[in-house]
Amino acid sequence: MNQEQDNTTKCQEKKTHLNYMQEALKEAEIAYQLGEVPVGAVVVKDDIIIARAHNIRHTQKKIEGHAEFLALMKAAEMLGDWRLEGCSLYVTLEPCPMCAGALIQSRISSLYYGASDPKAGAITSKLKLLDITFNHQIDVCGGIMESESKQLLQSFFKQLR
Repeated sequence: MNQEQDNTTKCQEKKTHLNYMQEALKEAEIAYQLGEVPVGAVVVKDDIIIARAHNIRHTQKKIEGHAEFLALMKAAEMLGDWRLEGCSLYVTLEPCPMCAGALIQSRISSLYYGASDPKAGAITSKLKLLDITFNHQIDVCGGIMESESKQLLQSFFKQLR
């Protein structure tokens, strides 16, 4: 089985990933309650969540306050290493260029995301950063609990208007 077929198989088995995406959605709901853009993320290693985070960019005034970036940092601290090989990131929104770069640099094995981000997504929407050959390749599967992720985002932005 080639890598493209393997990735397709992983994406077809989305139900195996629902539990982790539900946990990421819980983090997104925390962000929502804080008045942050509702994005949440968890990092999983050996079927255990080792890190979780939600957006804090506005409340903490941090450039790097994106859920996935923070989850990667917490996972690295937990493991005592910047290399996150064998880990998977579940995030409710397609990562931006900054976070996609952090995924590459962390050497994370897999990325699972919910909603696409047509304005800033760097995986499939605006850019296809992970399609470029780097020293590390990441398995990607998008659209997991996409409607739930989109609904939370749309509710947040509707409330702002």
